[in-house]
Amino acid sequence: MAPTALPPVLRPHLAALRILLVFTVITGVAYPLLVTGIAQAGLPHQANGSLLTTDGRPVASSLIGQNFALPKKNPGAPDETLRPDPAWFQPRPSAGGYDPMNSGASNLGPNSPELLEAVRDRRAAVAAFDGVPPRSVPADAVTAGGSGLDPAISPAYAYEQVDRVAEARRLAPARVRSLVDRHVQERVLGFLGERRVNVVELNRALARIADPASPGLGRARG
Repeated sequence: MAPTALPPVLRPHLAALRILLVFTVITGVAYPLLVTGIAQAGLPHQANGSLLTTDGRPVASSLIGQNFALPKKNPGAPDETLRPDPAWFQPRPSAGGYDPMNSGASNLGPNSPELLEAVRDRRAAVAAFDGVPPRSVPADAVTAGGSGLDPAISPAYAYEQVDRVAEARRLAPARVRSLVDRHVQERVLGFLGERRVNVVELNRALARIADPASPGLGRARG
């Protein structure tokens, strides 16, 4: 007995279903497996999130900034303002408090009175914290990044913090400055982006020279 032919109205739907299944296998299974395999074989560190470890335990990612703050006076108070720890290099401001679940900016424009007031307040606070004149505070020390998770600061802001970090840790300023020198990253390909210092990687190295037995970044967060 000959098979019953599909009604003409169903034939386009069957063809569409076949195409859907084929491309689901190609783009939803085969392609992700191929890309994942290439990444794991060629760039496993980057593919797995550029994680930094202490004693074999992941404590940070070099791609995501974090706070380096003193312990809260009242750990049970979620609204308590974090106080920066003078013994660590500090990142730039973050609208989301470096919460990876709350990435984003303040969305305040350059003509916003609220933003201008925040910049003035931050400049005064950073100048007092680092012991420098307000006019010498770099722009990235008082303005937040677009993602709120930027791990890098300008070399100027890193060098501004050298004396304060050295005093807090009782280290020679020249030694701390040399550490910053080694963590200055040049522009990509010599012309893309700006020179920068990754604060997470810098503080990880700082923990090692300040105290070889230090747990590193595992206790650096606020």
